[in-house]
Amino acid sequence: MEKKTLPDGPNARQRSYLIGRLRKAVKWASLFQELCSIKGDSRTSLEAEAYAAYMKGSLLFEQDQNWDVALKCFKSARAVYEELGKYGDLENQVLCRERVEELEPSIRYCLHKIGESNLQTSELVSIGEMEGPALDLFKAKLEAAMAEARSQQAASMTEFHWLGNRFPISNAKTRVSILKAQELEKDIHGSAADSLPAEKKLVLYDKIFAAYHEARSCIRNDLVTAANSENVKDELSGLDKAIGAILGQRTIERNQLLVKIAKSKLNKVRDDKNEKVTKPEELVRLYDLLLQNTADLSDLVSSGRDRKMEEIALAEECELKSMVFRAERCFYLAKSYSSAGKRTEAYALYSRAHSLADAALMKLQSANAADQVIINELRTLCNESRSNSCVEHAKGIMEEEKAPENLSKKISNISLNGTDKKMEKLLMEKLDTYESAVGEANMKVAPRIETFPPAFQPVPRNPIVLDLAYNLIDFPSLDARMKKDKKGFISRFWG
Repeated sequence: MEKKTLPDGPNARQRSYLIGRLRKAVKWASLFQELCSIKGDSRTSLEAEAYAAYMKGSLLFEQDQNWDVALKCFKSARAVYEELGKYGDLENQVLCRERVEELEPSIRYCLHKIGESNLQTSELVSIGEMEGPALDLFKAKLEAAMAEARSQQAASMTEFHWLGNRFPISNAKTRVSILKAQELEKDIHGSAADSLPAEKKLVLYDKIFAAYHEARSCIRNDLVTAANSENVKDELSGLDKAIGAILGQRTIERNQLLVKIAKSKLNKVRDDKNEKVTKPEELVRLYDLLLQNTADLSDLVSSGRDRKMEEIALAEECELKSMVFRAERCFYLAKSYSSAGKRTEAYALYSRAHSLADAALMKLQSANAADQVIINELRTLCNESRSNSCVEHAKGIMEEEKAPENLSKKISNISLNGTDKKMEKLLMEKLDTYESAVGEANMKVAPRIETFPPAFQPVPRNPIVLDLAYNLIDFPSLDARMKKDKKGFISRFWG
């Protein structure tokens, strides 16, 4: 399995080593089966038989040969585990049931290779996402089969259609990446999309982004290596723009899914699983991202001289979405101010959210193909904004009315001498007694060790009397102590 997890897959030498290890495993499994049949009880013998059959089927599975024999081995192992799952304690029954579920994809794949099953390649993707030790080899085979199928389908894919435009695709890698992304998009937007959990959808979106980014990388490499042909460069630039626009649309869809998940956790109370509860600030951040994504997509679609009707319609749709996202963002920003106790700001923001939602609702209703789901959400947002603004207004008035009463309660027990308040001694004042100054662990009380910052203390001042009396003191003359210069005989005449 270490060789199977290499980035580029095992090479010829590593593959030979891998098959050799599998052969040894089959040999030891057969010897183990013989030993258990002689020394072990009936259940142990059956388990060893199932394990040996599974190992032999895995070897044939990896060798791409004798699919009928591999199918027989896998079916034999499944039959044994099904029989063992009927008896024993609950733990053994669950373990056997898991082994049966893990063997089922390998059996279906063998039937698909033999030709006895009408299983489509797209249906194998869901099998490859299952977990279990028996599916490790199967996943590697599945990835190779999917790549081969995409290459065959990509050979017939010559153009990419987007908003009425047709862009030719000459690079095979680009076609395979686009085809892979389109197959994943079918899982998200298909009929079974509603039954998919949100976490699985997020994983699919990540795979879609990786496939489209790989396609854009191939397109830009072709742009660099393209000759001076302007037609080829224009076609590649148009294809790059189309892929970028689709990436923008999928990013908006993914962020909307994150908003949906966050809203479901907004009003929840923290349960035993310690699930993180959403705060209104997180929704504000998500709507900021959605507004940025919508602006980027609108700028990308609006760029260019000759725009078709489909592109203009997409730009108008982005504008409508931006209005809806702005109203939602304002609503949850008001919720964050409300939770902080800022009634005035919350009331103003709720009123603003109501006006934004009302404007977006009027514009959506005037559109030809309006989405009824978004219209219903906007109506609910209008009603909630209106009701919450009334609640914030009422709470603000109540707090303003109760403010003098609360203030009078707080100052009613204040005295000037402070005799009513029990003064606790500090740790430095009661070192001779064994008493805790920190307090109990469950009580949020500041420890009384020493006052901080320390109180001011009087200090002696610098003498300044001499400085003030300097002009009034008569100092004695020091001329007698000064050294006198002696003059010569000639200097007496010349001064």
